[in-house]
Amino acid sequence: MHLPQPEPYDLIGVGIGPFNLSLAALADRADGLTTLFLDARAEFRWHPGMLVDGARMQVPFLADLVSLVDPTNPWSFLNYLRHQERLFPFYFAERFQLPRREYEHYCRWAADRLPNCRFGAEVTEVRWDAEEEVFLVRGGGEVHRARNLVLGVGTEPVHPEAFAPLRGHPRVLHSAEYLHRRAELAGARDITVVGSGQSGAEVFLDLLRGRVGDGTRLRWLTRTRALAPMEYSKLGLEQFTPDYTRYFHALPADVRDALVPAQWQLHKAASAETLAEIHDHLYERTIGRPPAADPVEILPGTAVTEAGAGPCGGLELHCRHTDSGARHLVRTDAVVLATGYRAVRPAALDPIADLIDWDELGRYRVDLDHRVAVRPGLTGGLYVQNAELHTHGVGTPDLGLGAHRAAVILNAVAGKTLHPLPHRTAWTTFAPPVPTAAEPPAPRPAAPVLPRPQEGDERAAAAPR
Repeated sequence: MHLPQPEPYDLIGVGIGPFNLSLAALADRADGLTTLFLDARAEFRWHPGMLVDGARMQVPFLADLVSLVDPTNPWSFLNYLRHQERLFPFYFAERFQLPRREYEHYCRWAADRLPNCRFGAEVTEVRWDAEEEVFLVRGGGEVHRARNLVLGVGTEPVHPEAFAPLRGHPRVLHSAEYLHRRAELAGARDITVVGSGQSGAEVFLDLLRGRVGDGTRLRWLTRTRALAPMEYSKLGLEQFTPDYTRYFHALPADVRDALVPAQWQLHKAASAETLAEIHDHLYERTIGRPPAADPVEILPGTAVTEAGAGPCGGLELHCRHTDSGARHLVRTDAVVLATGYRAVRPAALDPIADLIDWDELGRYRVDLDHRVAVRPGLTGGLYVQNAELHTHGVGTPDLGLGAHRAAVILNAVAGKTLHPLPHRTAWTTFAPPVPTAAEPPAPRPAAPVLPRPQEGDERAAAAPR
């Protein structure tokens, strides 16, 4: 006798980072919608290797899991503060940006309590059942059925090709594991940080604070020509609105691909506050002596073209100066790679890979509802979070757009408006006016050829914004 199978979930989420956690939080109050979110880890963690003391978020606290869509939602940051009995301390702190450790604790608070989140349940395989028209998701020792699937598996650290010979070297680490492995740098007398983003700046600042007066040489190499701060003007930030996302999505693919690297100051630069702290610390530590006496080097416009082990047990970095083309050799004891993160395709998706309509570069084609284009035969909805930088622009990894994207996906899955969303979110009009019948549209200019920026940190959940 075959027992009847339970009804398929309306939506299953693979991975529980901040973006899928936002989706789980908004879905928790969606009547009639059944959801389940699975993650291989034992508990929620968000960039634990970069929870450096004093590090702050680069987005306001309103960029929490729900507030910019539903400020009355019980999973808001303010409600978290109420449960923690911290509303008055937060009120008197008068800080719009949270400590990074507090944001991570807030997300863990929500993840531990949301009934649709399940940890310790690694998704190992996703298949499509054409007869029942459901996804079969194998995770946590069970097979779950769902009409729609959303991938929120996050990103993985980038190790530049030049450092491939040093992969696994005990004195070469990525910033993602910095706090866990910082003790391994104790014996190093020469440390090099590579990368100009927020993580690079925070690692360099942390090393400056911890290596005062002990003679350790600290070096910061960046491919960007200047340590320019992240764009944080009010109108500049309007490029992190749904209005700009819609504009960007409508552009031709070659223009989008050229724009993303050109906008590095929007999502891959360090904050002005962190750069100011570095300068203040350098100024304080050199009181009573000239700056040249301090064993600190900051070298922008410098690319590492090759790296390997040195003859005496250290490391050798072959460098090229971007403007002059001059080459020089850096000998160092240890390297911290603050070289960013990239989206990955989960291996669990392999059984349905042939049913996905990939673009010419093997990337997802993603519509405005964040639904992936698929081939005939797959009728379920496949959605992605933080894997659509090439189609939705620099706001993709931004925490401030996380709740809005989650609401867009939920509305699409439900086929109705569960969460009303604003029609206009920016003062700026990004697209040109529609031409009248009397004036034909101008020919589209060729996409610019732009230099690749320094790999750095996205203002994101992918990286610790």
